[in-house]
This record gives sequence, structure tokens and C-alpha cells, in this order.
Amino acid sequence: MIANASHFFRFRAIISCVDALTRQKMTEIGLDKTDRRILEVLQADGRLTNQEVAERVSLSPSPCLRRIRRLEQLGVIRQYVALLEPQRIGLGLLAFVNVHLEKRMPHDDFKARVQAWPEVVACFAMTGEMDYLLRVHVEDLPHFSRFVMEQMLKMPGVVDVKSSFALEVVKDTTALPLRQLGV
Repeated sequence: MIANASHFFRFRAIISCVDALTRQKMTEIGLDKTDRRILEVLQADGRLTNQEVAERVSLSPSPCLRRIRRLEQLGVIRQYVALLEPQRIGLGLLAFVNVHLEKRMPHDDFKARVQAWPEVVACFAMTGEMDYLLRVHVEDLPHFSRFVMEQMLKMPGVVDVKSSFALEVVKDTTALPLRQLGV
């Protein structure tokens, strides 16, 4: 019990530090209400023209474009993409895979290998019992089985793999919440 309590307090301290750094970074960037509105509009539809964005946030096109370029340069806007419907392109199975590595295995090797696996669309280093959580899109169960057996389990240092399959997508958005900006 005492060990769990110390982990809890250490975890809370880490979260507090991250939270303070995040607030400090937002202050340093200097986002205002208009920036937040631009971000909301672009998250909803990244294909809008500058003219359309400007109209929706009540700005003229030149200042709007300057703000968008600033948000891009600051790295707030990372990229613009087309979001594909996985099932429409033959990727009917979504799996979440927990991966546990040997203690002595260099994690850089695993991270490099993950970059080469097109089935893995997201990979997160995790706290807890498992080291990584992967989001994997594949055609079907035989494709997933081949991927796990021929790729993941053949990689040196992989100790354990646990998979869960999505039965239904309840929510899947790329739009980030912006309320924390407080403007």
C-alpha cells in the first residue's frame, strides 16, 4: 500500500509539472480568442480557403492569413491532411495492441521498427505494465495474425503482446479540445 501511495504522489507531481509547463507554453505562444476561433474552424474543415476562414472568424483575409501562418510557424498547426474512412479502403479491422519489451532491450530499436510498419497508425509509450500501445488498422483477422506473427513477435526483445479489437467506433475525432486556452 505504501509503495502504491508513493507512486501515486510521484505521478501527481509529474502531472503537476507537465500541467504547469503546458500553461507556461500557451502563455509564451500568446494565443487569443481569435486564434482559438481560427483553430476551431480549421479543425472542423481544413480545406476552407483563407477567405472562408476569415469570414467565419470576422477578420479580413490578410490578418487572418498572418495569424494562420503564425500558428503554423509556432507548430500549433502541425499539418493538413485528408482523413480516410478505413472500411472504405479495405481496412475493416481496428486493433489496439499492448506491447511489453524486455527490460534490457533498447527502446530505440522498437521505435524505429514501428515506423516501418504501415499497419501501425499510432504508437504511444505508456506507463503501467505495458511499454507501448499501438493502434493498428488491417484488412481482417488473417492480416492481423500475419502482422503479429511475422512482424511483431519475430522482433527481438518483444516479451508480450496483448490485443483488443474495436467492435464499434463510438467516437473518433482529430479535433482537440481548446477550452483550456481560456480565451
